[in-house]
Amino acid sequence: MNWLKGLFARRRAHRDLSEEIREHLEEKVDELVASGMTRAEAEHAARREFGNASLVERDGQEVWKWLWMENLTSDLRFALRMLSKNPAFTFTAIVVLGLGLCVNVAIFAFVDAALLQPLPYRDPSRLVGVYESVRMIQHSNLSYYDYLDWRTQNRVFSSLDVYGGGSRLMNTPSGAVFVWGGRASDGFFRTLGVSPMLGRDFYQGEDLPNAAPTVILSYGAWQKWFGGRQDVIGQTVSFSDGPYTVIGVLPREFHFALRGRAEFWTTLRELEPCEKRRSCHNLYGVARLKDGVTVRMAQDEMQSIAKQLEAQYPDSNRGQGASVVSLSDAIVGVLRPTLLMLMGGAGLLLLIASVNVANLMLVRSESRRRELAVRAALGASKSRLFVQFVAEGALLVVAAAVMGGFAAQWAMNLFIRAIPADLLLSVPFLAGLGLHFRVVVFEGLLAASAAALFSVTPILRLSMQDMRAGLAQGSRGSSGDVWRRLGPRLVIAQLAIAVVLLVGAGLLGKSLYRLLHVELGFHADHLATLELVAPQTQYAGDEQTRALGRLVVNRIAALPGVVSVGTANQLALEGNGSTHWIRFQGRPYHGEHNEVNGRQVSAAYFTTLQARLLRGRFFRDGDDASKPRVAIINDALARQYFAGEDPIGKIVGDTDLSEKSLKEIVGVVENVREGALDEELWPAIYEPFNQSPANDISMVVRTSQSEESMLPTLVAALREIDPSIGTINGATMNQRMNESPTAYLHRSSAWLVGGFASLALLLSVVGLYGVVAYSVSQRTREIGVRMALGAQRNSVYELILGDAGRLIAVGIVAGLVCGVAAAVLMRGVLFGVASWDLQTLASVTVALGMFALLASYVPARRATRVDPVVALRHE
Repeated sequence: MNWLKGLFARRRAHRDLSEEIREHLEEKVDELVASGMTRAEAEHAARREFGNASLVERDGQEVWKWLWMENLTSDLRFALRMLSKNPAFTFTAIVVLGLGLCVNVAIFAFVDAALLQPLPYRDPSRLVGVYESVRMIQHSNLSYYDYLDWRTQNRVFSSLDVYGGGSRLMNTPSGAVFVWGGRASDGFFRTLGVSPMLGRDFYQGEDLPNAAPTVILSYGAWQKWFGGRQDVIGQTVSFSDGPYTVIGVLPREFHFALRGRAEFWTTLRELEPCEKRRSCHNLYGVARLKDGVTVRMAQDEMQSIAKQLEAQYPDSNRGQGASVVSLSDAIVGVLRPTLLMLMGGAGLLLLIASVNVANLMLVRSESRRRELAVRAALGASKSRLFVQFVAEGALLVVAAAVMGGFAAQWAMNLFIRAIPADLLLSVPFLAGLGLHFRVVVFEGLLAASAAALFSVTPILRLSMQDMRAGLAQGSRGSSGDVWRRLGPRLVIAQLAIAVVLLVGAGLLGKSLYRLLHVELGFHADHLATLELVAPQTQYAGDEQTRALGRLVVNRIAALPGVVSVGTANQLALEGNGSTHWIRFQGRPYHGEHNEVNGRQVSAAYFTTLQARLLRGRFFRDGDDASKPRVAIINDALARQYFAGEDPIGKIVGDTDLSEKSLKEIVGVVENVREGALDEELWPAIYEPFNQSPANDISMVVRTSQSEESMLPTLVAALREIDPSIGTINGATMNQRMNESPTAYLHRSSAWLVGGFASLALLLSVVGLYGVVAYSVSQRTREIGVRMALGAQRNSVYELILGDAGRLIAVGIVAGLVCGVAAAVLMRGVLFGVASWDLQTLASVTVALGMFALLASYVPARRATRVDPVVALRHE
């Protein structure tokens, strides 16, 4: 309570000092009156002799503590009164700045969650992703046997483990249910530094063939399938390949974005048929660096081992390199350019908002020159006036920060809800998005910077000499000199920033358009897609799989509304991969890997897609195991390996040209885009499902009605065939295209930067309008004189619009230069458009120029209506 007593004591002292000064002046007045002066003359002489009473009182109070706090409180109250007297200015400044802060805080929250927050593992900076590398794929899957050699031969990792897909069917009382899962080597979680919250981790050796089948649950699976029961350890989970014993439950906060959907984790106890070949690549590596080892050192070490394996196994490892990247880069590397670009765009929007508000503050300070001059004449120091501007700027920024924070939280929630559910599973680190400590600190730093700008801008132009001049002159013309010099420069900056954002938005919009209109090689309309998962125990052999495929096609084709149906082991647009190494009979061969996409498709697959046949024929139902093996290639393969010759009739096989692999090319089909929309077209070879049945079956169905409405019917029909069949990823082909990660990133970027650019355009045009309008108001007398001397309206238009046009031209030219430079930096997120795209640059120039001239025309038109007599009389 001592501070409270001190406060009351200081207030009493203040009163006592004021009272003492008053009594001293009264005594002096009485003395002068007694000497013969009038009362008025005595009071004037006494005050002149004593000096500025307020200044003396303030100097006397400065010896007391906490005066600065009392002054600040007084300044804040005064600032609040001044802002409340001009609600239009206050509301505009808060909203404009609040929007800028909202956008920056929301985008930074995503940057923080994706790029800055440490991964939920022990010492995550020491974790790396380990891949093989080939010419067509920089980060390729690992071979199981290469992994074993890498693990034993490396000297840079304290541990190296692998993981891969492990999704399967789970038997439940309501039938078979598809569940996402992962398979990993026994030390996978120990390498990550993650321990189960219940139970135990995999034992060493639990991924060997004789080990018992065990499973570790994710926290979500524990809650979903076992109700969060504590006695789950030791219970069994019935998968399609047999029962597994639950040995552990992972922590709630654990996620592994590279297998984001995984609900169940099992070991590599039973190798898949593919994994028994060194040439099969279907696993990914994760390792922990030894102390003192850098990522670059690990890269060099693994590359050296890869070279040794290439020499040791020339057939399977030819051209197989190694790639080591930090685990954070492996998880969010694809998002980094987009997020940094959005952060830059948001920063530019905040800058233009801050410049706009600074412009308003500058105009407002010019209109208060007389007030400031009077206060200075009464003894207010320059520092005290500076504090006054700081107080007003701080109040504006605090209000804008509160508004921006709430708006940012709403925007984040809205954005998260807009992310497709499938895509959100691959970015689990966004689950806790919100106004965390770092985000709040970031907003605080932005707000402090804005407050400093708003405070310094007007005070730098208001020297004590200017203030005395304002008191002496008080004219409108002189008071606007400073603003006319600084205001246009701020507007030029606004226009240039707007051009940068408009150029970025235009390029991103054009990229999105070209991405969504990229040549697919088929017609996506009226196509429904669905993936099947059949129990491995019931459909293990080729005959069972072939029979299931035929049954599915016949049953679905008989449904009302179905025009045709085809199957493939991997749908179009799903991604390049599942590749084969091919060799051509009769051609020289030197061990090279001719890597191409490999697909097994049904006879009606291409006709269902409405893909165009370029040469030869499509597959027939009769192309089965009893007939010579055949293949269809795409145009990319034909151009790469058969340039200038007809590929029909040529024989292709594996690298050994083994008899069972030999196939005759019977057709060439137009390139069907197998990979993502922005990936290059790969050579592809297609085999008939009836000759090479695949365990993975995906359907593509062409319908005569709404394809989306057919999806439940397709699922029900498959359940009728066999209730143990699971289905996943039911979607239309257009949905697959529009909701793919590539399309979503491009669309989000285009919309967000487009929104930034729209706001920037609005703010810059409003700022230009303010400059021209204020200039006209300050030049009323000049315009009146010109018109009184016979100037025509056209000359007034030329005067006003000429000045505005110069501002616009300088701003646009500066913006175009900066815009092209910015576009070069963001070329990694562009698709099918150059960073210097002339059409976009011209469109931005014309659009901004038109809006800016329109904003200038309104005050120019008002200037032509000035009555010379009224203007001169007013002056």
